[in-house]
Amino acid sequence: MTRPTHRFALGDTVQWNSEAGMVGGTIVAIHEEDFLFKGYRHHASARDPQYEIRSLKTDHIAAHKGSALALMPSA
Repeated sequence: MTRPTHRFALGDTVQWNSEAGMVGGTIVAIHEEDFLFKGYRHHASARDPQYEIRSLKTDHIAAHKGSALALMPSA
């Protein structure tokens, strides 16, 4: 059984650990059904959504499950 994750909202600023270290970004889309992203099928559901996040530094967009994300602390 997977652990419940925080529900994020559009516009939330989040961070995740990448091979380059901690990365921050803003949620720009929320998927609650399977979707294609950069040529790959990503699995999502209402209980386990995936989020598209625009990097604060590069404008690159990545897709991640909520379990990989944490709200970014306010400055």
